[in-house]
Amino acid sequence: MNTGDLTRTALAAIRIFNGAVGLFAARRMAAQLGGELGEDKRFVYPARMFGIRTIVLGVDLLTLRANDPGARRVLQQAVLIHASDTASAAYAGWRGELPAKAAKFTTAVSAVNTALAVVSLATCRRQ
Repeated sequence: MNTGDLTRTALAAIRIFNGAVGLFAARRMAAQLGGELGEDKRFVYPARMFGIRTIVLGVDLLTLRANDPGARRVLQQAVLIHASDTASAAYAGWRGELPAKAAKFTTAVSAVNTALAVVSLATCRRQ
């Protein structure tokens, strides 16, 4: 397994795990991220909504092969998605829209995901 396959598989696993947590354990995830989020029931719906999308994106990455015609497009989208997640989490923390602990954690996870997506894209062969 080459570097691109390893990073793509790691990113897929992270997406599937985080998506499952969002879908099936949104309240617990909110409580772990910060007390205010755990008490706010409005967090549950978007967490579940994004949870299923994240699982689907993870499965897409997991089943992707480097020689698939759409591989570069999927990986380019992964870079865009995770880079925007990183920027959004950092901005929300800076603005005080997320508790500091939640902002630091989500920014770090998104930054790791962005790095994995970038490496996966950089090692993907052009068709």
